[in-house]
Amino acid sequence: MCVPRPDSPSVFGAILDRSAGHFRLAPYGVNVPVDRRYLPGSLMVETTWQTETGWIVVRDALVMGPWHDNDRRSTTHRRTPTDWDAEHILLRTVRCVSGTVELSMSCEPAFDYHRGNTVWEYSGPAYGEAIATGTNTTTPSPTLKMTTDLRLGLEGREARARTRLVEGDDRFVALTWSSQPAPQNFEEAAQKMWATSECWRQWINIGTFPDHPWRSHLQRSALTLKGLTYSPTGALLAAATTSLPETPGGERNWDYRYAWVRDSTFALWGLYTLGLDREANDFFSFIADVSGVTNSEHHPLQVMYGVGGERTLEEHELNHLSGYDGARPVRIGNGAYNQAQHDIWGTMLDSVYLNTKSNEAVPETLWPVLKAQVEEAVKNWRKPDRGIWEVRGEPKHFTSSKVMCWVALDRGSRLAALHGEKSYARTWSEIADEIREDILANGVNQRGVFTQRYGDDALDASLLLVPLLRFLPSDDHRVRNTVLAIADELTDNGLVLRYRVEETDDGLSGEEGTFTICSFWLVSALVEIGELPRAKTLCERLLSFSSPLKLYAEEIDAKTGQHLGNFPQAFTHLALINAVMHVIRAEEAASHGTFQPAHH
Repeated sequence: MCVPRPDSPSVFGAILDRSAGHFRLAPYGVNVPVDRRYLPGSLMVETTWQTETGWIVVRDALVMGPWHDNDRRSTTHRRTPTDWDAEHILLRTVRCVSGTVELSMSCEPAFDYHRGNTVWEYSGPAYGEAIATGTNTTTPSPTLKMTTDLRLGLEGREARARTRLVEGDDRFVALTWSSQPAPQNFEEAAQKMWATSECWRQWINIGTFPDHPWRSHLQRSALTLKGLTYSPTGALLAAATTSLPETPGGERNWDYRYAWVRDSTFALWGLYTLGLDREANDFFSFIADVSGVTNSEHHPLQVMYGVGGERTLEEHELNHLSGYDGARPVRIGNGAYNQAQHDIWGTMLDSVYLNTKSNEAVPETLWPVLKAQVEEAVKNWRKPDRGIWEVRGEPKHFTSSKVMCWVALDRGSRLAALHGEKSYARTWSEIADEIREDILANGVNQRGVFTQRYGDDALDASLLLVPLLRFLPSDDHRVRNTVLAIADELTDNGLVLRYRVEETDDGLSGEEGTFTICSFWLVSALVEIGELPRAKTLCERLLSFSSPLKLYAEEIDAKTGQHLGNFPQAFTHLALINAVMHVIRAEEAASHGTFQPAHH
């Protein structure tokens, strides 16, 4: 867990090193729970434990409550205030539901990625309140305040408690890192739990979900994307973790706790499909901030930003951490922030077009940002880049990057027309046609298959976006050839690889798992070309790979089903939404008549 921001240094990091901080609340001597689930329609986790003598239920929540900056303006929030706001409290409640259980609590923060020391001190008159501070840290660390109806003992870096619960007993533990008041008793804790669940229920009720067995997967994916949103700025994280390995024991370990423009705009596509489009306005305002338009500056759009809009995300290795299951190095920051990736303009403009076409108007404050992105695409589309997969080898003429430049010009032309800029609309449409002709001349091989890069026959799963982004109609033979070639030749045990590592110089060693977003893209693309039975079979298989909480990492080991990479991954969940909706709508069309794709 990282506080106060999701990209802040960790305080609980045992997933990357056993000594890097933990917070455990469970029966004494029991390591594996009976069950763990999200409470339906929420981001609250419920864990059920059984011992030889009884049962307890533990609930965990990051507390949401009413908007609390009413007497003064927030120093962190830049977006329009809402009815709800984070209270910066990790709240844990326990109820003994049967028999008797020996409950044990251990909280051992390790500030600054375990680079500092931890000091606990009592802060109340008895044993129910204590404060943990970090010393000798390289960055400023938050103060953690624990409030509980357990009796705390402070032992070095650790706060401990132990008690016997009998059926009907309740306890709570609250950990806070702001000035918001913690609950002082179980009744107040229960009220905060209820308010948090109500916040999530009200949000999910805005969406439109089909009456279908896969509805729960759609709702969980939508809530996951919402949970990855940093509401003060509107930024959307690529994932909640750093350095969970793409290869077991390998070096493909990256920090994904940042806002990728591409990932974020694709995520908005998924939310839009479900009628959850309010997050788009906040993200577009975030883009306006980082581009400088809100203060009369101009900054070219980067691949990614910190959740507060930071432009420099220098990459460092934490060599004192052993890594997840020995996978090293552990990295913080991400060196891809200053890469040339030519797909970002198209993803941004496509998302804006998707969310504004129904209004038939482009926000006036956003137009300068959009115009600048189209101009960047015009300036750079003929140049090589590092592509959607951020390869660390030499730049190449990646076909998917060219397609996204076409998207930038095509959507830019449409947005210009909506905005009344007919001259720009005409000029950009002509350039879009030029890019399309270049791609069809250089990015398609003799088999009529789109290739990863110009002048090479290597396949790339990103070309599944060709029909999804309407570059070519789904009945074009090149689309069908490409989708089937990827399905048959770029898969491992039926799951899709990004590319063959032996065919693509990505600057790294080792293998990687199948990319789950690509497998979900294949589901959507198969539906587009009329292969509904094959698409449904693959979709059912992919849904069976979900974690017990219906979450997905970046990759799946095709042989074992093990999730690989950072977790949960926004990219995967947005593709799940679009794939599932593609299948559902195609099935409905088969019954009623007309197919409505999950986008555009």
